[in-house]
Amino acid sequence: MRIVVVGGTGHIGSRLVAALKECDQDVVVASPSTGVDTITGEGLAEALAHAHIVVDVSNSPSIQDDIALEFFETAGRNLMAAERAAGIQHHVALSVVGTDRLPDGGYFRAKMAQENLIRASHIPYTILRSTPFFEYLTGIVESAADGDVLRLSPAPIQPIAADDVVLALRDVAMGRSQNREVEIVGPDRFSLNELAEQILTANEDSRMVIADPRALYFGAVLKEDTLVPGDHPRFAPTRFDDWLRRYVADALPVAF
Repeated sequence: MRIVVVGGTGHIGSRLVAALKECDQDVVVASPSTGVDTITGEGLAEALAHAHIVVDVSNSPSIQDDIALEFFETAGRNLMAAERAAGIQHHVALSVVGTDRLPDGGYFRAKMAQENLIRASHIPYTILRSTPFFEYLTGIVESAADGDVLRLSPAPIQPIAADDVVLALRDVAMGRSQNREVEIVGPDRFSLNELAEQILTANEDSRMVIADPRALYFGAVLKEDTLVPGDHPRFAPTRFDDWLRRYVADALPVAF
């Protein structure tokens, strides 16, 4: 079974490629660095030749509203057209929990545009919606910084380890298409401001975190249900506390 991983050299894509190869899958790595460009269409037909499954984990180069929308719409149209021509049997895409509940966030409107193109393509599909990765939380926290104060929403969130998302993508890709959205979330639920406090404490950062219900998250105000899953999500095994301890340990200097 030949599986094409679009965005296969990125943070998630490179790990997914390795996980699929460990299962003896025939994997094609598709990214601009390997001669495959979903924006221009260059190399798409060649990459998809004789393939059965496409997993799209590519991402916009910017979360800016217009750039993200142009990326996902252009890449999505080109990819769907190439997949129809190649007779792809299953399209898998990585998306975000809450995409359908954040119309005020430009990045999330762009992700919804991507999802809509997939649903309208008539290609069998599965969309895996994930909560934010542990590895990206520091960036989310820093985006709220204003001097020595960070204002973050107290809305609940269930972040997840990137490696757990990779394994879920592997399982979805090797399974049957579900023609629906599937959610995967971390096992623990926190408020966003509480997570920020834990991260700052782990980094010995003395800045103050303020819970502000009006604080923006990628341009949108969060509600209680915005970033949490619906019914029957898949729960990942890695707990945030365990990941954070490893993160702190890895960051410590080695004594000789």
